[in-house]
Amino acid sequence: MTKKWVAFVSLFLLSGTAALANEWSDKFKMIDTDGNGSISRTEWEANVAKLKLDPAPTFTAMDADVNNSVDTDEWVAAEKMAKAFPVACKSATSSWCPKQY
Repeated sequence: MTKKWVAFVSLFLLSGTAALANEWSDKFKMIDTDGNGSISRTEWEANVAKLKLDPAPTFTAMDADVNNSVDTDEWVAAEKMAKAFPVACKSATSSWCPKQY
């Protein structure tokens, strides 16, 4: 599951997204409790439930550069990936996403 997140996050990072969508921008600010412009693992773990994402991406999957911090570019990539999967994929019971996706 994590490998799929990393693959998709990497793909979207390469697409060169510049701006955050309003909904996700607000969520980023909600999780970035110290306001430094990035989300630490501690901030993520303490606040991920507030996002009400099902399923929520893992911190490790979003942290594409493995610096223990999720910046806005990584956040945008995670947003795109989450929106790219259809509802049927998110509701799969045997795995997060069926093999055909």
